[in-house]
Amino acid sequence: MTPKAKVSRARSADLPGLHSFALSAVAALASGGASGDDSPEMAFLESHLHAAAGEQSWDRALSVYLRNPLPQDQALLELAAEMKLNRVELLTIALAAAVETDLMSGRAIAHVQAPVGGSRPTVGLIGSAFAPVAAAASSVEAVLTGAAMQSGLLTLLSEGAPICERPVAVPLALCLALRGHDSGWPGVLLGMGNVPRADLPESLRREAQRHAAAVATGEARALVVRSSSVSEGRSIACAVAEAMGRRALFIENTAGVAGLAPFIVLRKLLPAFCLELAPSERKSLPVLPGYGGPVLALCGLDGSVDFGGEAAANWVIAVPPREERRELWQTATGDPDLAEELARHHRHGCGRIAHLGRLARHDATLHGREKVGRADILAASWIGEGSGLDALAQPLRDAVSEEALVTTPGLRQDLGRLHLRCLARDGLADNLGISATTRYRPGVLALFTGPSGTGKTLAAGWLATRLGLPLYRVDLASITSKYIGETEKNLAQLLARAENSEVVLLFDEADSLFARRTEVRDANDRFANAQTNYLLQRIETFDGIAILTSNSRARFDTAFARRLGVIIEFPLPGPEQRRSIWESHLGQSHGLTVADLNQLAATADICGGNIRNAVLAAAVLAQAADRAISYRNVVDALADEYRKLGRQLPVELLRT
Repeated sequence: MTPKAKVSRARSADLPGLHSFALSAVAALASGGASGDDSPEMAFLESHLHAAAGEQSWDRALSVYLRNPLPQDQALLELAAEMKLNRVELLTIALAAAVETDLMSGRAIAHVQAPVGGSRPTVGLIGSAFAPVAAAASSVEAVLTGAAMQSGLLTLLSEGAPICERPVAVPLALCLALRGHDSGWPGVLLGMGNVPRADLPESLRREAQRHAAAVATGEARALVVRSSSVSEGRSIACAVAEAMGRRALFIENTAGVAGLAPFIVLRKLLPAFCLELAPSERKSLPVLPGYGGPVLALCGLDGSVDFGGEAAANWVIAVPPREERRELWQTATGDPDLAEELARHHRHGCGRIAHLGRLARHDATLHGREKVGRADILAASWIGEGSGLDALAQPLRDAVSEEALVTTPGLRQDLGRLHLRCLARDGLADNLGISATTRYRPGVLALFTGPSGTGKTLAAGWLATRLGLPLYRVDLASITSKYIGETEKNLAQLLARAENSEVVLLFDEADSLFARRTEVRDANDRFANAQTNYLLQRIETFDGIAILTSNSRARFDTAFARRLGVIIEFPLPGPEQRRSIWESHLGQSHGLTVADLNQLAATADICGGNIRNAVLAAAVLAQAADRAISYRNVVDALADEYRKLGRQLPVELLRT
């Protein structure tokens, strides 16, 4: 038996498919121009010619087949219906995909195209082979101007060569998708990837189903999901996709969307663009040629998104209610009592709760504890969810105990009320009237004012310690920028990340950011005022706890006072407070008498910050002499401190 007969017998028994019709068209073209070709490649082509058409005409047999196709071609035909592909494109795709996965198909195409072409079909071969099914346009025009080429389902290779000699290819990812397989795609991520999926509470699941039903109608194809948490936003996108019978495809680089539409349709995906927008930035979602289904966009609270020239629908993800937070915390920690406490006092989203639970379990295991405790949650809370909060603010990790904060009774009472206000901020307006509940925000914005060194930063640390929350001091050097719009963008990122992580933000010397607006004399004044306007509006909607410190209230813009929930004055300490501050800093191992302490408290009228500096300087002198701190050490240190203040050391302290 000749090689030609062997190949014919093996292949003619194969069930015909679209690739067989494409190969049979090539075989018909080759048979008409060649005689006596008994090569295995020609035998392979002729076997497909007989298998596809049989006794019918080739184009009639193709029409019959398309009415009852084989399962192997179902995905391609569904794609053709979605993208409105013509028959020439359909056969070209089948042929171009076949040579990628079947060695003999590639050899046969190379044999027919020799010596000009290679294993992939050229435009010239397609134009000649598929001419019988071309309608009004030629088969070449049907491919070059059709939806397959525009969408990236087909690509032209060998740029610079004549059109007829340029090969046509189907990208590898689409070849695999046609065969029912997932694959990688540059700049996109199928599913959550390395981002852990968060457990969504029932309220968010129901909302996801409602939004899925709404965008599926096609009235508003684009939905913007706004969340400060990466895992929460992506988990919600997955829930929306599942409600539509799809899977989420996260597009992180919009430059790589060419050819993505066929992949989305074939694998039944829901595209979700991952965006990071500045406050005034407007982003237009790219159109995916060949895809007419719904799209999602994931971003924070700032910026705006449009699709097709119209603003997209927005879904701002709110913090789950307390009962759902309790269930999430119980799942994360396994402790009902701890879950109840955390849900009552902390406003975390589902993504952050899941993240803290994982970190807390790790911390508990690291320290040999079987159960997760509050200390593990606090240790975990210093780690952001990939948010980069440390790049914009400085963590102040030192705990401040009750004894370390020495204040007047009135100031202690004010700070205690602020502490209660922070604890009660979730649901505070639930039982109040309509005027109180309208536009209520659970954020707490407090201003500490008073001379430098009166304990404003220390009090912020005390409050964060009492609340069990991390304290971050805003790095103004990282926030402010000479470039227009950059300061607002940095502050927006900072506040969004702080809301997600639920930390206490400390703005030291806040009047440098929230200064009075000035009369507009030039462009710099106009942009400075615009910056202040944005800061005032954004800080008012801040969902967390922010403490601002300043030496004077008069430096702030007049509109800012209304936005402050609490203003606490830090007065200069009196003699009694100064004595307590001296004792708190000196401890027990010193050589000062009661009379010495009384003399220092009554005579050295300085703030707690100056007292701290003096005690540390005195400790240096005492260690150098290898003895306890003496009164003389303190006085010498005070003399240096008074010189820094530009004042004269009281002569009453210079006793012999």
